[in-house]
Amino acid sequence: MSAHQYDHGHTFAGWVGCAIGSVAAGVAGAGVVMVSGLLIAGGIAIGVVALLVTWALHLSGWGKGPGLRPREEWGWRVRDSSAPGGHGACLGCRLAGRRRPVDVAGVVPVRAGGETEAAAAVGADSVR
Repeated sequence: MSAHQYDHGHTFAGWVGCAIGSVAAGVAGAGVVMVSGLLIAGGIAIGVVALLVTWALHLSGWGKGPGLRPREEWGWRVRDSSAPGGHGACLGCRLAGRRRPVDVAGVVPVRAGGETEAAAAVGADSVR
């Protein structure tokens, strides 16, 4: 079980992506200091690898979708049970072709000035 009170999204995919991304930033930073275009390009390439590895781990169930997970899945060594079908509001899942419908239970119609618009029930902002 996790020691924190909230689901911060600590996942295996997140830790691996952060580690590879840190190496990428170090290599690119060394390239800037040494004025080496090759090292800068290498750092950027490692950053792309970090992105792809994290995405692949997310799709295989080692990441998490937006929102809260069940408490028993808060540990970073626990696979996400909802990953195979995709997450409703997850860009990574949509890019992979996993299109689960977005839950619209929190959307309510709002009447303002005679027009109807859908706005989220919590934290909705309207620019007029």
